[in-house]
Amino acid sequence: MNYYYLISGLPDIRLDEQKNVPSMAELRTELEAELSEQDVKLLYLIYAKYDNRNLILYLENKEAELNPLGSYTVECLKDLTEHEMMRADCSWNYLVEFCKLYKDESFSFNGISGEDYLSGMFYEYAVKESNEFLHDWFEFNLNVNNLLTAIACRKYGYDLQRFVLGDSEIARALRKSNARDFGLKNLFSESEEIIRIAEEPNLLVREKQIDELKWKWLEEHTFFNYFSVERILAFVLKCELINRWKPLTQEKGKQVFGELLAELKKGVSFEET
Repeated sequence: MNYYYLISGLPDIRLDEQKNVPSMAELRTELEAELSEQDVKLLYLIYAKYDNRNLILYLENKEAELNPLGSYTVECLKDLTEHEMMRADCSWNYLVEFCKLYKDESFSFNGISGEDYLSGMFYEYAVKESNEFLHDWFEFNLNVNNLLTAIACRKYGYDLQRFVLGDSEIARALRKSNARDFGLKNLFSESEEIIRIAEEPNLLVREKQIDELKWKWLEEHTFFNYFSVERILAFVLKCELINRWKPLTQEKGKQVFGELLAELKKGVSFEET
């Protein structure tokens, strides 16, 4: 299905500018009314990360304040966690499976956090259930995250076998290779650039460079998608990248940077064996 009018009305946006960039909440509300039922499901996959985090929050504290960007209501999360069932408006089976594992005292997450384990389950689900564009996007992000994780494990002396997610050819190479580039030269075209970015000592600069790499990927993979849903999904993902930095005003800069720093440090703060 093509969306000529909708795409023609999308504003021009740039990663380094916040002008004319709608919020993620505004985008979802508008696009839910404009997209086909099938394409709305693709849109929800982009927002699934917020449901994943909300589920973890709910499991840890039933009174926790949930992120409104999540699609699942408190009632849905209650049915999911207490009865291991999905309501009619909740259809992601990987969440059911995670809840079963979370409550199974005999199951081990092998030293990684429940949130990271859930992320791995989401990626496996998303690459199977999405269209080709989102499949490639989620696969790309998983590869980026896995490579950054492997670099951190090697740097800080942790067992990367436990923290690299998935069973793709790239994931297997990351677990086995002792080469500087983890043997990814012919498997992952962005590997050298990511390794270079990982050497950047300034965490804020490093994170911005990763976002620039993702922006470039979105541009290249939608170049010929003029009026299709892929162009809209890429726009949403670009807005997400921009909105991530939007709170960095003079008043909130120190607070947000502190939160970002804590988040980045968490990426290399693994549990001891």
